[in-house]
Amino acid sequence: MTEERTYEAAVARIEEVIRRLDSGDAGLRETLELVREGRDLVEYCAKELEAVSHGLEELRLEELVTRLEAERAAGEPGAGRDSA
Repeated sequence: MTEERTYEAAVARIEEVIRRLDSGDAGLRETLELVREGRDLVEYCAKELEAVSHGLEELRLEELVTRLEAERAAGEPGAGRDSA
C-alpha cells in the first residue's frame, strides 16, 4: 500500500466495514475480507494511539523537568535556610 494512511481515515473505514458487516448483505468471502481489513485497521489505530500517548508522556516529563529546574533555580538563593 503506497498511499499515506491516517488515523482519521482508518477510523472512517472501520465504521464503513462495521456498517457493511451489520447489514448482513456481505457474502462469506467478503465477510472474511472485511473482518481481516477491520482487524488490520484496528491494530493500526491502536499503534497510532500508543504513539500519541507516548508523545504526551514525553511532553509531560519535559514540563515536569522544566518546572523542577525553575523551582530549584528560584530556591537557590535561599538554599541555606532549609539546611538549619
